Amino acid sequence: MKQKSGVLAKLHQWRVTKISNKNFLVILSVLVGIIGGLAASGLKVLTHTIESFLQNNVQWEYKYYIYIFFPFVGITLTVLYIRRFFRHNFEKGITPILYAISRRSSNISAHNIYSQIFTSALTVGFGGSSGLEAPIAYSGSAIGSTVGRFFGLNYREVTMLLACGAAAGIAGAFNSPIAGVVFAIEILLPEFSIPAFIPLLMSAATASVVSKVFYSDPLFHVVTDSWVMPALIFYVILAVLIGGFSIYFAKINDLVRNWFTAISNPYHKLIVGGLSLGVLIFIFPALYGEGYISLQQLMMGKGDSLLANSIFSEYKDIGIVVVLYAVVTVFAKSFATLITLNSGGNGGTFGPSLVMGGVLGFAFAYGVNLTGIIHLNETNFLMVGMAGALSGIMHAPLTAVFLIAEITGGYTLMVPLMLVSAISYFINRGVLKYSIYTKKLAQRGDWLSYGDKDKTVLRMMKLRYVLERNFTVLRPDEYPSDRRSDIIHTKRNIFPVVDHEGILVGIIYSERLLSILMGEEEMNKNMRELAQAPNEVVRMDANMYDVMLKMDREDIWILPVVDENGHYLGFVSKSAIFNKYRALLVRQASYLG
Repeated sequence: MKQKSGVLAKLHQWRVTKISNKNFLVILSVLVGIIGGLAASGLKVLTHTIESFLQNNVQWEYKYYIYIFFPFVGITLTVLYIRRFFRHNFEKGITPILYAISRRSSNISAHNIYSQIFTSALTVGFGGSSGLEAPIAYSGSAIGSTVGRFFGLNYREVTMLLACGAAAGIAGAFNSPIAGVVFAIEILLPEFSIPAFIPLLMSAATASVVSKVFYSDPLFHVVTDSWVMPALIFYVILAVLIGGFSIYFAKINDLVRNWFTAISNPYHKLIVGGLSLGVLIFIFPALYGEGYISLQQLMMGKGDSLLANSIFSEYKDIGIVVVLYAVVTVFAKSFATLITLNSGGNGGTFGPSLVMGGVLGFAFAYGVNLTGIIHLNETNFLMVGMAGALSGIMHAPLTAVFLIAEITGGYTLMVPLMLVSAISYFINRGVLKYSIYTKKLAQRGDWLSYGDKDKTVLRMMKLRYVLERNFTVLRPDEYPSDRRSDIIHTKRNIFPVVDHEGILVGIIYSERLLSILMGEEEMNKNMRELAQAPNEVVRMDANMYDVMLKMDREDIWILPVVDENGHYLGFVSKSAIFNKYRALLVRQASYLG
């Protein structure tokens, strides 16, 4: 082991002297892109192999009667795998990546490279109604983080490689390198400098090439026409509808999460979730798996495909039934996705957002066409709806525009894509300050919001890191003369008075004690009689932003800190907060250099 460490140290020293950090980062971004592309290909192959086996290769008489239980089986296997190997050390979605950047020095456990792939393939391959994009972005981020830490890079460089890994994952999953780069910048690196583009471009492009080599099937086959001016107002109406839907989805996300949080037993969760999901899929077969197959059929003009395999198939030729069933499918998809994720399955809302927006866009255009007022291109509205939902739900309008343009080849729809994505985003942002990815972090004070940096950085601080304990503690039954030497030689101007049980009785300023010792005041009062109650007391679990508000309100520079039982712990001062604040700002700015 020592010999290996010595070889690595020599290799590192050679690299430092021969290759600049900037060039080395580009080299590593290509490496991350290769691994990320392989991971994306592996995830797609594994997932689609499971899907194909269950749907095509397994034949028995009662197969379709138990078809609705497949998602339950997938979630059960996922939960068992996680609890067997990771217990509490397993997280899902984009939110943990953002948390790692803000609070964990971009450190993501290496096991996520493979565990995210395996668990999401089980969940989605068996029909869980979620997407593969968040797991592959997490896996890619873990690749970048692990590579960066292996080569001893600093926080800025590890964060950049983490973003490269996420970009590679998205690029490999969709064969869309531009969308991968934009996703990394828009979601993970909201403040960036131009040099940040180079590693991201290299990583995303490399992953896309690798992914095409090992899994060349495009996500969608689309034939579409350019948009026409008379349809412009209908694109605007669709944008407003999808913006409203994105708000609904964020609200229902909190509701479903709270439902399942109330169920403490993980096996009860998967039973409730798995069976509920099975019922939904029985009524709405399009909810099975990612849902991209249903989108592809709608893109090909098969408007009745949603009902074809459902219990309502006999009504598939009635236009108004198709519209209503499509709209209800969208809302059912929102529940199916959130049930899948909260009951123990692994996946994300990235893909489901595309499905929900696409089906909603199709239903809107199909319904308008039924009126005979105008004929709208249903495929165009489907693709624009995908972008609108992704933009509103994720707060990522640029990612939405470029992703849909790349995976569908719909570059002729750039204007409608931009228009609908922007309107949907502003409607959602006007009501909800945070996306579904950042809301939970913001509530805990763990999200670095660049729109309100001062408040966010303060909320990120932990009181224990700025707590000052080097104060001279006085006892209530002591007199100033008893502590003459300590009072005279202290470097502090405030003394806590603490009883023998550790409870804070009050505080005394050094000016008063010195005046007593100099004979300017009577010396026959003990510390309990001299102590005064502090203007404010800070609890150890207090939010630093609230602490600063207290200090400003009382125009005071220092406050005592106690625990929940009133035991004295120390003091917190503005100077200590300012020093920590400056260090955090420097650290957060450094990773974009």
